[in-house]
Amino acid sequence: MNLLQQGLSIDLQDFVPAIVDAAVTIVLFVVSFILIYLLGKYFLTRTVEAGLRQRNFDEALVSLTVSITVVFTAIVSVALAATVAGFGVILSAFAILAGALALAIGFAAQGLIANFVAGVFIIQDKPFTIGDWIEWDGNSGVVREVQLRVTKLETFDNELVTVPNDDLANAAVVNHVANETRRMSIGFGIGYDDDIKQAREAIISEGANIDGVLDDPEPSAPVTELGDSAVVLSGRIWIDPNESSYGAVRAEFIEAVKERFDAEGLDMPYNNTELSGSLEVSNVDTIEV
Repeated sequence: MNLLQQGLSIDLQDFVPAIVDAAVTIVLFVVSFILIYLLGKYFLTRTVEAGLRQRNFDEALVSLTVSITVVFTAIVSVALAATVAGFGVILSAFAILAGALALAIGFAAQGLIANFVAGVFIIQDKPFTIGDWIEWDGNSGVVREVQLRVTKLETFDNELVTVPNDDLANAAVVNHVANETRRMSIGFGIGYDDDIKQAREAIISEGANIDGVLDDPEPSAPVTELGDSAVVLSGRIWIDPNESSYGAVRAEFIEAVKERFDAEGLDMPYNNTELSGSLEVSNVDTIEV
């Protein structure tokens, strides 16, 4: 009111050039972003996907890399569109903010990033796959799912174990079913007076009669130890771990050999200690009854 009372007036024509410039800049930014993003997405994703597939990378890794490429393309498109539209100040502020944000996220998510990278290597290198029985750091389980951050395993007690991928990537992992055949070795002790040949024949015969035991390599039972109380023969049989259960075959093998030894009178001695010498009692008062 004071301005009007003083005879001053606002001419909207003075703001038209500024409004037009702002509209042109925004339109230029939007058009530039759409063109750069669509072209970049089309060519980059196709190039990355084709390159990974030619090298036979895992499908999960290909999908992840393509998704990351799309995000990267969108970020670069924003920066280039801002440059084309003349948003120099906004672009500088965006770069500073992005750098600070990346640094903060990097410190806060070191473990997450390590597990992610480890997951990528596990998917690509395939030290184990779904259904494999593995052991690591004194733990064991059957792999049920391999994700980019964690691996889920199932124990033989039907418990679900979730392990960070970084732990598996940095541990010595034993894959019990990676090969087509696996040897099972079980020690059977007999007495020193028992016949080694008779015991060996019993072990080999019982091992060969178990379902799932391979004929080649043949079962064997060499003497592996002369213990304090027994002569130990190592019963060795071979199975296909993908066809036969290791635990079931092992239990059947032990039980069959024990029953065969009992039937043939072969002793399976346990550890014992023999004391020798004499015992003398002195300085004991006579007790009258």
